[in-house]
Amino acid sequence: MDRGTVGSASRGRLHVEIRHHGASAVVTAAGELDHHTADLLRESLEGCVDDGYARLVMDCSPLEFMDSTGLNVLLGARLKAEAAGGGVHLAGMQPVVARVFEITGADAVFTVHDSLDAALSD
Repeated sequence: MDRGTVGSASRGRLHVEIRHHGASAVVTAAGELDHHTADLLRESLEGCVDDGYARLVMDCSPLEFMDSTGLNVLLGARLKAEAAGGGVHLAGMQPVVARVFEITGADAVFTVHDSLDAALSD
């Protein structure tokens, strides 16, 4: 059951929105995820796990850019979520963002879905 948006925040070129869908926290990041904006996403993801949502679904469809700092934020969130019995699912990555995962091999450690709907039905 979707409970609507429970929080959102913006910092410069990144907007993060959080909503709950059953036992999952759906985190949508829109804009550019880099060393200037990474703390906003880190705080949001960690807050979800701290609030008891160990299954994080990251809607990457509106994410236009991500550098290695953003990748490190997601890797850290993955460790924290897995320690709490959950994980991080990535959905709807644009080619420019997917390329960062392919180059680094990080796509092998995340569950990647073509769409948000696919991630939520998994």
